[in-house]
Amino acid sequence: MMKKTLGWCALALAAAMVGPVTVRAQGNFEGGPIPGTRTGGSRNMKVMSHIPLGRNNATADIDIEQELSRPYVYVARRLVPSGFDVISVKDPSRASVIYSWRIENAELHRGAGSLNPMLVKSKGRYYLTTAYQFQAGGPDNDLGAIVHDVTSLPDTTRIKEVARIREPNYAGGFHETFAYKHSSGAPLLVTTTSGPWANLYDIDKVAAGGDPAGWLVGRIPRPDSTNSLFKGYHDFYVAYDPANKRDVFYGAGLIGYFVFDITDLKDPKLITSITGGAGMYIAHTFVVEPTGRYALAEMEYQYAPVRVYDLKPPAPAAGAAQGGGPPNISRPIGAWIPQWNSLPHNIEMRWPYAFVTSYVDGFYAINMMDPTNPYTVGYYYTCDCPNQTGVDAQGRSLGAGQVGGQYAGAWGTDIRNADGLIVVSDMMTGFWALKMEGFDGWNGHQWGVPNISSAQDWDNGPDGAPKPQKVS
Repeated sequence: MMKKTLGWCALALAAAMVGPVTVRAQGNFEGGPIPGTRTGGSRNMKVMSHIPLGRNNATADIDIEQELSRPYVYVARRLVPSGFDVISVKDPSRASVIYSWRIENAELHRGAGSLNPMLVKSKGRYYLTTAYQFQAGGPDNDLGAIVHDVTSLPDTTRIKEVARIREPNYAGGFHETFAYKHSSGAPLLVTTTSGPWANLYDIDKVAAGGDPAGWLVGRIPRPDSTNSLFKGYHDFYVAYDPANKRDVFYGAGLIGYFVFDITDLKDPKLITSITGGAGMYIAHTFVVEPTGRYALAEMEYQYAPVRVYDLKPPAPAAGAAQGGGPPNISRPIGAWIPQWNSLPHNIEMRWPYAFVTSYVDGFYAINMMDPTNPYTVGYYYTCDCPNQTGVDAQGRSLGAGQVGGQYAGAWGTDIRNADGLIVVSDMMTGFWALKMEGFDGWNGHQWGVPNISSAQDWDNGPDGAPKPQKVS
């Protein structure tokens, strides 16, 4: 009871402390500052470190290790040259890049390149998996991910490449990945593809080498793939459902969201879907809170708010026949957006907080205690970027049909549960380490919910899952 009371006090403090500050706390991206843009953030958000990471749009997603004894952050470096950086946050106030890796013949590659780093721990070793998307016309069009053994850190001389995961039948690489400790004990890397499904790879099998065909242990179909030119998922989240004793996949397709039971990796079963709602197009991000009931869903176009859905199966209409397949949900119960012309992007859930990167609007923390009424409790502008349409990230006018200035700024975020350290990647300004006053760590049990988030318990498996049987 005392822990919950302290948590409520922290929420009240965070809400009370929100307010703009005018101190310029970051460097500007190439070309210098743009007049009229925003800097700083709410009074309860403190910058611990900032590392510029090179030219415009070169920084993609970010991942932080959860063990305090391994204070490492991984940042994907996209475009040319493509690869990843390792950042030490042993002292969060003095973060530093300690290792950089770039793909060979970088100038020959075409496309986005490195997009998404994910750390997987298995059998006492630590593997960094990095997703890649290279276009035809250059090498590695079929490359999906590269796996590096980073167990030796902080000794960077012994980091070594373990394997390259390719998808030759559906070239174009992996846009997103998610690392998940399955209830069976398997350390999984879940990946997007350009085919009508997501792939499931067992990292133990990948690390062991052998026939790459044996690395793939399952596929999750996308039900709406026949209705669009874009066949695969864009983004997803995977979590254990203790109440129903099942592993659940939450996937964002083009025109909606789909929830699958993947306890049996060979036989995924559709649980429910979210389709047919107003303004549903280009489904992008899909996460849930620890009980699996309330979901946050983002659509990748300007002015679209983060929608909140209740995934509890709706009751059938009076007189309606039972059955007819999995239920579909079409109406949200709540919504949130930084301001009317924003474009939220990626989301990390640590109930009752959701942490959101919103491109040119920077980083936000929102309170989800009442899912029907989420509200902002903290923010930080990581980029001196204008929030407007019709201009690019440098403030130059764009012609008809060109992507607007929303596609700059904060890309991804991750949270270290042990101490509440927040890390953010910004396409323009690089790496940020932040602390939010009153948020000094997260454990779901302190909030009366399962201790489940994107952070995996690699040693013990999902909270609430039965221990897997050892096979002799």
